Amino acid sequence: MNETEKNVSSVQIEERKRAREKVQLFLISAASVMVFLGVWETAVRLAWVNPQFVCSPSEAFAAFVDKLTQPNPDGAVLGIHIWESLKLALIGYVAAAVIGVPLGLLLGYYRTFDRLINPIFEIIRPIPPISWIPLSVIWLGIGTTAKCFIIFLAAFVPCVINSYTGVKLTNPVLIDVAKTCGASRWKIFITVCTPSAMPLAFTGVRVALGNAWSTLVAAEMLSATAGLGYMIQQGRALGRSDIIIVGMLTIGVIGAALTAILNKLENRVIRWRAK
Repeated sequence: MNETEKNVSSVQIEERKRAREKVQLFLISAASVMVFLGVWETAVRLAWVNPQFVCSPSEAFAAFVDKLTQPNPDGAVLGIHIWESLKLALIGYVAAAVIGVPLGLLLGYYRTFDRLINPIFEIIRPIPPISWIPLSVIWLGIGTTAKCFIIFLAAFVPCVINSYTGVKLTNPVLIDVAKTCGASRWKIFITVCTPSAMPLAFTGVRVALGNAWSTLVAAEMLSATAGLGYMIQQGRALGRSDIIIVGMLTIGVIGAALTAILNKLENRVIRWRAK
């Protein structure tokens, strides 16, 4: 067997090993979920927990199937709730990422800009997004704009902070090499600092996505008539734990799916990181 055949054989062995590891990890994850659901079902069936306060997984699944076609008891089917929540969350989240990431990059690179904006940002940053609800009602009313504004605030901060930190952690040697080659400040910012900051910037964008979804329930307190947060609140008002759990799990599943899409995008944007 020549050297080329040996290399091909070793690559195939490595690929098979990775495939087996993926299958094993999937089976472990599936088993852990099944065990959790089994314990949960048993605890409710045997009244280890009060069935009036916590439904069983089978009851939650039945409520999920029912909500696909039935608007009762909260006035809309599950698809409408999902669409309304996605619309709010994505508008606020995308706006936060589009504004927050470039702002963080600029703050991290231009010292004058940092000194001008950073004091204001540091004052606003610790304020919880929910505390802005009264002002958002006064400024924007109780419609979609106000809800998107609350979600925007929740997602904006991590986008700025992580992008800012990513630029600050750029290797000074790379900047010095670029200066030696005659690159302008803007050229260094675009070709050196921005690519270097991308891993941390994407980390901030992922954190922002979680913040956007976690703030959704609070945002939909503003006179909503549909949405997953609204559905959860109606389930609480009606004492329907199955409706609450369906809403919570739907938020979790959609959030996980969006995170997976974001990870794919990150791998395509910063392919060099894997090299």
